[in-house]
Amino acid sequence: MSTIFYGGLISPVSLTEYHALPHALLAVSRATGDIEWIENDVPAGELQDVLARHGATTEDADVVELKLGEFLMPGLIDTHLHAPQVPNIGSGQQYELLDWLENVTFPLESRFADPDFARRVYTSVIKRTIDYGSTTCCYYGTLHLEGTKALADVIHAYGQRAFVGKCNMDRNSPEYYVEPSADASIAATRALIEHIRALPSPPGKGEPLVRPTLTPRFAISCSHELLGKLGELARDDPALHIQTHISENAGEVAFTRELFPLASLPPPPVPLPVGGGEGAQKGGRKEWTYAGVYDAFGLLRENTVLAHAIHLEEDAVEVIKARGAGISHCPTSNFNLRSGCARVGMLLDRGVKVSLGTDVSGGYTPSVIAAVQHASMASKVVAMQAAAPPPPGTRFTDRQLPVATLLYLATLGGAEVCDLRARVGSLAPGKAFDALVVSVRSEAGNPATWGVDMDLELGVRGVDAAEFELEQFLERFLFCGDDRNVRRVYVQGRFIGGKEFRA
Repeated sequence: MSTIFYGGLISPVSLTEYHALPHALLAVSRATGDIEWIENDVPAGELQDVLARHGATTEDADVVELKLGEFLMPGLIDTHLHAPQVPNIGSGQQYELLDWLENVTFPLESRFADPDFARRVYTSVIKRTIDYGSTTCCYYGTLHLEGTKALADVIHAYGQRAFVGKCNMDRNSPEYYVEPSADASIAATRALIEHIRALPSPPGKGEPLVRPTLTPRFAISCSHELLGKLGELARDDPALHIQTHISENAGEVAFTRELFPLASLPPPPVPLPVGGGEGAQKGGRKEWTYAGVYDAFGLLRENTVLAHAIHLEEDAVEVIKARGAGISHCPTSNFNLRSGCARVGMLLDRGVKVSLGTDVSGGYTPSVIAAVQHASMASKVVAMQAAAPPPPGTRFTDRQLPVATLLYLATLGGAEVCDLRARVGSLAPGKAFDALVVSVRSEAGNPATWGVDMDLELGVRGVDAAEFELEQFLERFLFCGDDRNVRRVYVQGRFIGGKEFRA
């Protein structure tokens, strides 16, 4: 048995291209939640014939016909979100990063020592991220084991795809919110990994939706001993994902340099390939880099997510690229905490994987769509501030990011950074049906989006090409949309959220 969607379909292809298919037919297996097949262009009069060719009829399949102004697209992927900080959204706007952590963030996070409090907060948090259209999230918990177990349990119950980590932080934190030792931090981390991997897999495909991730909060909060033990844990478990912060704030970078001088760093467990950054390791390394700190302890690899990357050194870019690690670009937070604008275009031209993160509550909304809007603005700021024309032979450096690129960062780029490209991020046969039904009709109730039904009523629509229309619908959603435009949210074929969801 299948669920079949008929109507508009948007799916990224590359950083510069996406499919806009006004009359697509897409079938989802109810048994596995995977996409079975897609027909790109099916006129309404041929619908029954095409279904019959695939062995389906409207009697034995659930056919969902989308209206004009509705379309399917891949689910949004948020690669950086602090779940316990959601209650603080909108607070502490006067601070920069380090003062904001001390005065706003750590006092709240310390309360998650109470597992019941954690569960009640997270129940609201996860529902919000789902309803905003995030089908996959990379979540930071707190340093508390039981509270972070509760986070994983809540996500699992809702059916969202996620990576969940307990913060590792054994120094440079308040006395009331710090781990007693590196060994204690590692023991709690191992217990969380075991707990998450014991959660039942969904029926059908059998792959876990919730996965553990190592989460050294940032280098400042971790001793050499702790980073070393985390590196050993990562070495022994190549499937284990890693997430942390890098080069978010100039003061943070300076403090990290003080804590981890080049002479104090061991050589990376795996030498960098030739050309992987001039002197990127101790011995061959001539310059200190923030990325080199993590690399020295074996924490940079293809399933590492590095948040921010605003103040990266030149060698750091090459180290990150050589290791295959990815960047979570968090423009909402970067503007809000006055951290700066990441040079995303430069990173893309250099072959570094880039995605989007909301970074709540440095960012003041759990909406990846808001991150898209702010990523567009950040790229314009970078372009306006460039001291010279874009370098020859580049496509994105010091330029405004086009719509296709923004869509890619929010979907397939996120899948790449999470090492999930084969399963999610675009709509294609064999991939999981992690998808949204989006509406830019008036009945969505978002006054910021001009309803396409009003176009018809007032005769505003001046272009008859259906593909061009669909591209316009996507732009309206990306630049004016919010959770009201997200009508349905599916993960692994299961309807789990959106404005039409009723538990």
